[in-house]
Amino acid sequence: MDLYDPMMHVSSWIRQVGNLGLDLLWRFIHIVVSLWHIVFGIFEAIESYAISLGFDERYNSIDIKKLRCLAVAVDIADARDVANVIELLQWLTTIGVKQVGLYDSQGLLKKSKDLVLATVPGSFLLEENGKKDFSPDEKRIAIEFISSSDNKEAVMKAANILLQRYLKSSPPENNKGENFFTESHLSEALRVVGENGHVPDLLLVYGPIRSHLGFPAWRLRYTEIVHMGSLKYMRYGSLLKAIHKFTGVRQNYGT
Repeated sequence: MDLYDPMMHVSSWIRQVGNLGLDLLWRFIHIVVSLWHIVFGIFEAIESYAISLGFDERYNSIDIKKLRCLAVAVDIADARDVANVIELLQWLTTIGVKQVGLYDSQGLLKKSKDLVLATVPGSFLLEENGKKDFSPDEKRIAIEFISSSDNKEAVMKAANILLQRYLKSSPPENNKGENFFTESHLSEALRVVGENGHVPDLLLVYGPIRSHLGFPAWRLRYTEIVHMGSLKYMRYGSLLKAIHKFTGVRQNYGT
């Protein structure tokens, strides 16, 4: 009994030291990660301002023709600040983007489309039958307003067409493990029901989380997605860097 009490004290002391060590290790890691984020944020801000002022000559010329269609997904909290969205569109016009799909899940920006089109110079509403003709050197931008509810009914009709045409018409015994229908069949079914939405080459996400924020998945077949952070802290240099990086990469599209 006399030996048991010292062993209990030693065990308790080791446990307390171990807990203290783990607590100090956790705090140290937390400080290191926080400092890394602060330093990285400062570096990004400096780089963004340097790009904006034209100090980095790599970003002075962009082959914007490679970006046929750009999409911008905005978090619902940021979408309420239409002024920031308008400034972003003005930046895209300056860069030379010709077509942009503007998305928020609840369609708040769609309700403000008259204000946006009246405020952004050279902007017009993207027509359902395609883009208007204008000079490549002209600062014009076609805008499509998108929400999560858009074209869901059309996609359901397209799924029913595929079900009737390719699944129910093919007996199970004829299935040799190959796909019943391909991407071209899906595109054809969508065209039949009138879903002719443009597929973006690049999706810029402005929001607190790294996701597409509910952007219609059937329009993201080969789209590159880049998280840009909160719209409140958007920077022209970061936008220019993201577009420059996309246009400088060869897109293989699975080949």
